[in-house]
Amino acid sequence: MKTIVSVSIGSSDRDHEVEVTFLGEPFRIRRVGTDGDMRKARDILAALDGTVDAIGLGGLDVYLYSRDQRYTLRDGQRMMDCVKTTPVVDGSGLKNTLERETIRYLLQDGRIPLKGRKVLMVCAMDRFGMAEALEEAGARVVYGDLIFTLGVDKPLKSLDELADHANRLLPEVARLPISMIYPVGRAQARIESDELTRPYYEEAEILAGDFHFIRRRMPDSLPGKVVLTNTVTTKDLEGLRRRGVAWLITTTPEFQGRSFGTNVLEAVLLAILGKRWEEVRPEDYLDLIHRLDLKPRIVELNPSAAPPNEERPSGVPDTHLEETHG
Repeated sequence: MKTIVSVSIGSSDRDHEVEVTFLGEPFRIRRVGTDGDMRKARDILAALDGTVDAIGLGGLDVYLYSRDQRYTLRDGQRMMDCVKTTPVVDGSGLKNTLERETIRYLLQDGRIPLKGRKVLMVCAMDRFGMAEALEEAGARVVYGDLIFTLGVDKPLKSLDELADHANRLLPEVARLPISMIYPVGRAQARIESDELTRPYYEEAEILAGDFHFIRRRMPDSLPGKVVLTNTVTTKDLEGLRRRGVAWLITTTPEFQGRSFGTNVLEAVLLAILGKRWEEVRPEDYLDLIHRLDLKPRIVELNPSAAPPNEERPSGVPDTHLEETHG
């Protein structure tokens, strides 16, 4: 049995462990949260090194991207440097492949139209592949990177504009403590809706991007919205249902009641490939995604909450709480 451990600086309340089988091989997958304690996370990583098959880094990114540049976050690099032997990933290597495939799947599936829809992508610098795929699908995307990470009321309206700001800001942002730009530890449990972000939530039809960014400023009511994100717990799902969200899509499939983060899935794929991270190409991930038949999780939370002008595509059944796991 292969063992995968995700060490996260997020809340320990989200810890989870499952056993699943991929391509006939059993895997034990475990998440360990350290409630924002960076030193504890580094100690755990050092202790795991050489004892498990692959490690995921959760609750932070090591790399952020513009269209043609990659920037290394200082805190993320310090975490990765604790591991000398075991393959370790933050999910960024898989995002460009998996999340593009998610958009392609939605276009083929037809239940959730994308062309012409108003999308608020809370942060695109950590998932540039999803951003590009949404624009290619014809969505009208507003990028909230400056709003949700720096508190600057400046929506970005194109990938060109996003890339320009990324190239100017990311060298400095990469030096900041992760807690200044992203909720960590117990801060992930707080929801602090504010007047800066509220109009952007209200205007959007689809809320896309990292769930902690979406959740942190989430209003009490989100009637008819679609949430396109990475990973949620059962508690998160119920919170979205109460707010009137119509559809939830997670880019990773469900394992025993929840979807794990992209870092976990990338660690699993790396263990299957038996390669070091630097040796893996996007084509390797894409091949495994198809062989494993990985599909996004799609949950209809409130069938009656869909906007009245949205018509269900012909041939698609009117399902209640339908989930697609692949």
